[in-house]
Amino acid sequence: MASTKLVFVYNADSGLFNTVTDIAHKMLSPKTYECNLCSITYGVFKIRETWVKFLEELDAECEFLHKDEFLKSNAGIDMMFPAIFKVVDGKSELWVDAQAINVLGSVDDLKQVILDKL
Repeated sequence: MASTKLVFVYNADSGLFNTVTDIAHKMLSPKTYECNLCSITYGVFKIRETWVKFLEELDAECEFLHKDEFLKSNAGIDMMFPAIFKVVDGKSELWVDAQAINVLGSVDDLKQVILDKL
């Protein structure tokens, strides 16, 4: 059983309309897409295989939420997304902020940040 829980929060809202809008944005104007975590871990239509393999081998429980889903259960948090949180004593603590995620250029960069912090 994983000893650590990580919560990955995308800078996107949930729902079918938002998903379709995100896909169109990635295709038509990828440089202005607002969620680098999405861009790194997903292609236009599906999750990147190298990311899936990394998560399967990672000794951590991982949860993935859209920002609206995260904010429902973490009211009062005022911050920029995307972000990665580590759950400590049942509370989500910021682990990797938007500024750090937004400079990453690849899945390998993201994997290295996670491994360095674990």
